[in-house]
Amino acid sequence: MKLPAQLVVALGLLGTTVFATGADVAVLTNGFSIRHERREVVGSVTRLYLGADRDGYVDVPTSEIDRFEKDLSPALREAHSSQPMNEVINAVSSRHHLDPDLINSVIHAESAFNPRAVSPKGAQGLMQLMPQTASRLGVVNSFDPGDNLEGGTRYLRELLERYDFDLIKALAAYNAGPQRVEQYHGVPPYYETQAYVARIIGDFNRKKLAERKAAALKTASYHKNPPHQAPVVKQVALPDTTQQASR
Repeated sequence: MKLPAQLVVALGLLGTTVFATGADVAVLTNGFSIRHERREVVGSVTRLYLGADRDGYVDVPTSEIDRFEKDLSPALREAHSSQPMNEVINAVSSRHHLDPDLINSVIHAESAFNPRAVSPKGAQGLMQLMPQTASRLGVVNSFDPGDNLEGGTRYLRELLERYDFDLIKALAAYNAGPQRVEQYHGVPPYYETQAYVARIIGDFNRKKLAERKAAALKTASYHKNPPHQAPVVKQVALPDTTQQASR
């Protein structure tokens, strides 16, 4: 499920009011909870900082926050923190032979790239793994981006193989569970699941269309302005200097 907030990069903060500091959990009115190190009120939104620095945060409308609680969970290991997210996604996707753009679209729909996301049903992390699914997949820490991506991508690959690479059925099963897809012989008649599948397919298709357009423009530009080639110098026979020397 998608959080009603957008993960953004902080370039600078002016005119903000410090609201609180410390490791807390923001419980939203829709049931989501977001762990954060500190928070600030910026106009009509509350900015939740996900780490110790100011680079990653989530802006949530203050009216959508029900309450704050102290985070009593043990400290979580932040693996792969030095490796850019796109590199981790590319590596995991390559390992499981899936298009990284597809994994990006799934993450966007599931958690809006918030590694601390927790759904009302208990799904956790970037790809929103349920605890029992994570355990079966060997995921030790669902809040670790690398572990979560590995487990979620592997699970999606399993579902694609199960449904003969029918992406729509695989996505529906990822959201609602394989038993529901088999019960209804396809996407179950749940608005949430139907909207989820449509959102991912639409986002993935936009990425592919943009990629093809960029490739077509590059090809057209190449033919219009071919790369400059150095002139070919023909080999010329050298004069016979031996006869000239004997004269």
